[in-house]
Amino acid sequence: MDLFTMSMEEKLKKNAPLADRMRPQSIKEFVGQKHLLGEGKFLYRSIKADRITSMILFGPPGIGKTTLAMIIANSTNMRFEKLSAVTSGVKDIREVMDKAEENLKLYNKRTILFIDEIHRFNKAQQDALLPFVERGIIILIGATTENPYFEVNKALLSRAMVLVLESLSRSDLMELIDHALSDKERGLGKYNINLTPEAVDYLITVSEGDGRALLNSLEIGVLSTPPNDKGIIELDLDKIKESIQIKSARYDKGGEEHYDTISAFIKSMRGSDPDAAIYWLAKMINAGEDPKFIARRIIIAASEDVGNADPNALQVAISAFNGVNAIGMPEGRILLAQAAIYVATAPKSNKSYMAINKALDDIRNREIGKVPTHLRSTGYSGAAKLGNGKGYKYPHDYIKNYVVQDYLPEEFRGIKYYEPTDNGYEKVIKERLSNLIDKDR
Repeated sequence: MDLFTMSMEEKLKKNAPLADRMRPQSIKEFVGQKHLLGEGKFLYRSIKADRITSMILFGPPGIGKTTLAMIIANSTNMRFEKLSAVTSGVKDIREVMDKAEENLKLYNKRTILFIDEIHRFNKAQQDALLPFVERGIIILIGATTENPYFEVNKALLSRAMVLVLESLSRSDLMELIDHALSDKERGLGKYNINLTPEAVDYLITVSEGDGRALLNSLEIGVLSTPPNDKGIIELDLDKIKESIQIKSARYDKGGEEHYDTISAFIKSMRGSDPDAAIYWLAKMINAGEDPKFIARRIIIAASEDVGNADPNALQVAISAFNGVNAIGMPEGRILLAQAAIYVATAPKSNKSYMAINKALDDIRNREIGKVPTHLRSTGYSGAAKLGNGKGYKYPHDYIKNYVVQDYLPEEFRGIKYYEPTDNGYEKVIKERLSNLIDKDR
């Protein structure tokens, strides 16, 4: 690299947005994803031991997928190559593969290939990667905001581990703000900033777990607010709101406005307002939003917010997704509208959603109980000697196909995860469960 190129690199770094300047350089600096990067967790151990396997990083924007790939690159002895699925074709892939194969043969050095937005690769592009991943010539790290089980072909998925990254928590976002305000070299530490608690709370709330959006909105607020006569940049709630409005002036399919709009769409369906749901749907369609992205959100709402109050909502939503996939746009707008209106007008219950969250919380935070002996598998040689299945009562042998029996570990007996409402079909479920409980007595 010559002096001119080095100078240009320094200028680009200096003028980069705050989120880019504050990009962590090591695991220690990384914020969030403790389930993967906490000390002793799988990915933490893999990076420390330099034993990286092919993986797909799946999660929303602004949570560190690209940063994580760069940290892995800085922590490994392997070569590192990066491609963007937006700008790269099969020719680019083959050039990287040829170079990777050559380095493995000549220097016994493997290559990590990071592909940003891998969901944008078509089947031919994904197929071009497959033999090299299969033969171990490259370690693939793909990043995607879209569900890889929909967008990445099965052959490639079977050779990579899917790691789900989560939106940043409020405490994670607060940590990012603290770092940005105190870092004088890369952050905003050289400014004298007074950020009010109300402004902090609003900034964290509207960022919705997106660290990039949070940092860049904060920087806009700082740079667009002149200091007072004491040299202090006063950032109150109104100034932060203005900064976010500046950032969100246009609908950007990859930016904050995109997430604000889909959030309004989901909340309108949840709030049983079909007119608002159709309005936000129209805005997204008019902006050229991916119809499959919209359809997936309708599916989630049908299960999370309608649930068993109207089980048909999930079927309508899935049918809309399949229909949009088959016929495309513009006709697909009709299917999306039908599904959105159905979900918006359906009776609501989030009890299935609450049940799985409560159960997962117990699984993660309490000692996991053993499977009761009478429920254990009897389908292998020697199971009977262990006592497996002894005392099990087959419900179909009893009146109305029901018999009193314990199905939870001893420590969890009596706990209630699912508590149905009186809304829609869930009322029928509630009555049936109540009748079974009465029969127990």
